[in-house]
Amino acid sequence: MSAENDIALLRRFEPVIHYTRGERFFPMSVESYVRACSLWVRRPDEMPVCLVPAGEMTIEKLIEPRPDEFGAIQYLKIAEPLSIAELAARTLTREHLKDPQNVFRAGQGRLARVGYLSRVVDAIFSITLLARGRVSGDAAASAVTVYQRTMADAARACRCYYGRVVHSGQTGWVALQYWFLYAFNDWRSGFFGVNDHEADWEMIYVYLSESKNGELRPEWVAYAVHDFSGDDLRRRWDDPEVEKVGEHPVIYAGAGSHASYYARGEYMIEVELPFFAPLGRVIGTARRFWRGKLSQYSGGGVEQAEVSNAFRVPFVDYARGDGVSIGPGQPYEWDTPGLLEPPPAWAAGYRGLWGLYAQDLLGGENAPSGPVYSRDGTVRRSWHDPLGWAGLDKVPTPEQELDAVLAQQVQVQARQESLAAKIEEKVTQLKQLGVEAAAMRGQPHLGKAHAAHLKQIHAQAQEVAQLRKQMAFEQALLESLKQHGDELRAGERGPLRAHIHRAHHPTPSSELRAGRLAEFWAAVSIGLMLLAFVGLLFFARNYMIWGLVAILSLFTFI
Repeated sequence: MSAENDIALLRRFEPVIHYTRGERFFPMSVESYVRACSLWVRRPDEMPVCLVPAGEMTIEKLIEPRPDEFGAIQYLKIAEPLSIAELAARTLTREHLKDPQNVFRAGQGRLARVGYLSRVVDAIFSITLLARGRVSGDAAASAVTVYQRTMADAARACRCYYGRVVHSGQTGWVALQYWFLYAFNDWRSGFFGVNDHEADWEMIYVYLSESKNGELRPEWVAYAVHDFSGDDLRRRWDDPEVEKVGEHPVIYAGAGSHASYYARGEYMIEVELPFFAPLGRVIGTARRFWRGKLSQYSGGGVEQAEVSNAFRVPFVDYARGDGVSIGPGQPYEWDTPGLLEPPPAWAAGYRGLWGLYAQDLLGGENAPSGPVYSRDGTVRRSWHDPLGWAGLDKVPTPEQELDAVLAQQVQVQARQESLAAKIEEKVTQLKQLGVEAAAMRGQPHLGKAHAAHLKQIHAQAQEVAQLRKQMAFEQALLESLKQHGDELRAGERGPLRAHIHRAHHPTPSSELRAGRLAEFWAAVSIGLMLLAFVGLLFFARNYMIWGLVAILSLFTFI
């Protein structure tokens, strides 16, 4: 297809994004972002070195070949530290500049939504920020200044996306990929979230089926969101959860995180600390043994029992959709998209990070890479495997599905015929062995041969039983395929969400009601508990056991 046709197709299905009040960064152009950055490299055991200073960066300089030693990491940097005077001036004027219609109000505290163990893990997570590499506290403020200045200089800086049209050949699928570049992810500093990092690339897919006459119809969408992957990213086009404006899917962007959600609301996100992962796996194994082997009630459904983990840090991602909206029919509309197919020089030629390399051991504060590459420089799966990324590589298009079902019926019938022949052959051999074993009875000199025949008969009988079991399964599968074929002929598509293993839904409003006292106690309880333990250790060590029992009993009661 030509570039004009690709752009027309991308614009036909380009998304609508609703942001949360208080959001300060919106999709911008690569050119505008790069011009506002400096380029750096950090080599192993060395201090960072500036390759291109701020004010001199261009796309051409970004993609210049720069061979370097193993372990060297190139990265862009947009936020320069603010001086004390700049920080003070910004603090003094911040309240005047705020739009009263665009002020973020936090919901129920995240710690009030979880138990004590998760609060303890959260305290440990907060302490790790002191030891990990992290983005400095004034980086977000500096990035806001640069971003606002960039928007004033570039008319399309805040309404730009990059698109790619991928034709998957004989599969019949056409994938539309939409990429959005944000100058900064201020989830931690702006919205009480997990992390801050410079630059933020977010992406969604729209999957179209192509009929024999070339007609394209939307069938699926897949939104990238935090630690979800595969089938869980995908929703069918006719799913009521997929909100649309005409043919434009609607995204509710997480405040600061810019993660993409199907429905507005507040989402509980659980972050697993690597050093707690083994303990979590042990508890998960014990829970499955308790429920599966001992048939004991575990206090929740299978999905809840599998995914809940008390050793994860809870955070809230606010995707309320009550702020700025960008897209067709919205106050701000998209400009003509930039094409990523074939990959432009800045996408294919630069494998470094698009923002500060903070040396975060957990990775969350390090900037991401671009659309084509992962942080380690290898090609992203979402780029080289558009169907497999969303678990769609195993799903035929609606036009191909009935033919695929009929073809599979033929294969199953062929397997049944092969199994029937094997069973007949094995049964014949089994009868022969049985006749020979019967003839050996009463013949003392054939005792060893008789015992060997009995073993052979047992093994042969087991093999026949397994073949008959497989035959029964193949028959049940054939019946299911025939029923599925009849449903397809009748125009039925099957369950909307049968493919989803782990769904992400906003917290119901009924669960967001908590009094101020509960909020206050959730915020201070772990700190008070730790202080009580320290006081007990220093001032009443002789009563340690009774003191611990009293403290835990008191906190549990409260």
